[in-house]
Amino acid sequence: MITTDKGFQIRQAVPDDIPFILEVTREAFEKYVEMAGIENTEALNETAEDILHDIENKYVFVAFIDGIPVGSVRVDVKNDKTAYLSRFGVRLAFQSNGIGKALMNVVDRTMLDAGVEKLILHTASTVTSLVRFYYARGFYIDSTTKDRGYVRALLVKDYTKPLKKERTW
Repeated sequence: MITTDKGFQIRQAVPDDIPFILEVTREAFEKYVEMAGIENTEALNETAEDILHDIENKYVFVAFIDGIPVGSVRVDVKNDKTAYLSRFGVRLAFQSNGIGKALMNVVDRTMLDAGVEKLILHTASTVTSLVRFYYARGFYIDSTTKDRGYVRALLVKDYTKPLKKERTW
């Protein structure tokens, strides 16, 4: 368990966390659907079995404040030194408190320790707050796609290049 300077605790998820991860993911992605102006996303159709599979096969981190789960993120490390970040969410009442940043810091340290060279993710390109959040953490837009019926940006963080000082918006 990692305790941040703001008092958040972050640790790898265990099966007992599944109900909390479902709640955090549902809340965060209901807001994502609203902000992106789309009808649905796979994250909202996820089951407890899907999350258990991820806990067993990916890095899944959960953030807590005073024992209350407030955020989670998942990362799938591929064989080619690339990892894919997904299901990143923070409960709405706890956003803008540094929880997302703390989760990303744990992901960064874990990826560097695992020898990952590039971390990638998709997000709605029209949701400026998300794009800014990722830009401030060293990601850049590599390309866009409409494969899900809306414009999604493929963001990349290249760990082989020197990390620039984090921006604050």
